[in-house]
Amino acid sequence: MPARVETLTWGIIVAVLCAAGWGHPILCAQSVFRPTIPRTWNEADLAEWATPVAGLNVRPGHFSSEEYYRAPIENRRTYPVYAAEREPSGYWEMLHNVGSKPLIEPEKLRTEADWLEAGHRVFEELDHFTMRSYDPQVIAKVRTLKAAGPDGRIGSARWIPTEKGLAIGLSNCESCHARREADGKRTHGPPVGSAGYGADGASSVIPLLVAAHNVAAAPIVLREPPGMRAYRAYAVPWIEDDIHATLKEMSAEVLRPLGGPAVAVSNGIFARWNGSLYYPAKIPDLIGVQDRKYLDATGTHVNRGIGDIMRYAALVSFAESSSFGSYQMLAPEQRRIEARLPDEGLYALALYIRSLQPPANPNTYDHKARAGQKLFKREGCAGCHVPPLYTSNKLTLAEGFTPPKDRPASIALLAISVGTDSGLALRTRKGTGYYKVPSLKGLWYRGRYLHDGSVATLEEMFDPERLQESHKPGGFRPQGATNHAIRGHTFGLSLNAEERGQLIAFLRTL
Repeated sequence: MPARVETLTWGIIVAVLCAAGWGHPILCAQSVFRPTIPRTWNEADLAEWATPVAGLNVRPGHFSSEEYYRAPIENRRTYPVYAAEREPSGYWEMLHNVGSKPLIEPEKLRTEADWLEAGHRVFEELDHFTMRSYDPQVIAKVRTLKAAGPDGRIGSARWIPTEKGLAIGLSNCESCHARREADGKRTHGPPVGSAGYGADGASSVIPLLVAAHNVAAAPIVLREPPGMRAYRAYAVPWIEDDIHATLKEMSAEVLRPLGGPAVAVSNGIFARWNGSLYYPAKIPDLIGVQDRKYLDATGTHVNRGIGDIMRYAALVSFAESSSFGSYQMLAPEQRRIEARLPDEGLYALALYIRSLQPPANPNTYDHKARAGQKLFKREGCAGCHVPPLYTSNKLTLAEGFTPPKDRPASIALLAISVGTDSGLALRTRKGTGYYKVPSLKGLWYRGRYLHDGSVATLEEMFDPERLQESHKPGGFRPQGATNHAIRGHTFGLSLNAEERGQLIAFLRTL
């Protein structure tokens, strides 16, 4: 018997014996994994989880525990979409005959490896519930799309067999958080479109789903004109001259070039619910999230452990905040959770995300990188980007923001501003007045730098020319702008060309 098969067989025997109570205590301690799964949505953990919103100094409201657990459970397997010419024989027939299968079956999970594999499946297969389409014309159009990579798959699009028939949708996690390699392999965690084999290809499917459905980057179904949906998703009615106020009257044709979901995913930025079409946030890297004290670029929520990662996944997927003090962004009849993943599924997902490892770093720590490390210390970079995590895990002030005296004790503040664009932190519903100090680990594979993804490369980041209005950003730029200054974070800009090259060489080894 091959060694691998023998090992697996022995592992199964041990797991069965331990489950029956007949195994040796030492073996059982090593093989059986019975996690204590936190309750995802509970008032005690929600109470002080979110950071207050700048301008209101109140925490965003949230669904009650009763409302959350009243929502129907969705626990459904989905399947990859292949280009017609690359689709395996019999695959289309299988999709129509397989029926609905459970995504996660907790009763069958015996070991930690089982739970991690279940989390991997959730990461890859869980779909956006509100983006499903059963429209025959949409499905027919998807069937004509060309493969986006050597594996023959159409990005992270998914077929979803349901009781209503076959639907087309998108992976909830993998659509945004997967780097696609030249061989078709997907490395989970990095933002889509990062320095791998191009973009994910999901952008070819998103416009079809948005046009056929009713989505404004929303986890909530909104059956209204596109402009009103966008207004509910992004408006900040408590600030003066809110740029989002005009969205209400816009048509789909006017909204589209502003940077809707299709543009966002392909470019590594995302105008997610409570975010902005005008002040976007780049898609974050999930690798190492267990070591981060705050979640989101503006530190919208603290990260106190695996329960908060479960909670955040639930929040952005199907339970987003829509109330801010006296401001209600949804009509009462709209304020409902369409469906939710069971707590066991969120736990497996969070466990898997915490296990993610970066791709192999091709950059060597050579003499040039060693010189760059000395510059990193000399220039004081380690004051904010503290080794070994290369972050202080603190928040910095957005330019122009004065924190309230009664700010929560959970805010670890580095009381300086690095002067980057303050729009996201002060003029959106994700605006806390702060930006978190990011980790520099994994800079080499991420692409897109600063919170808005306006800088495309490390060379651009350390080029003094980016401060000028004549600069042509490699990343995000305001709608209609060809040239645009990227201000702020001037550290390292005074280095000469040789020193900049050395510092960049070191950063790429992290």
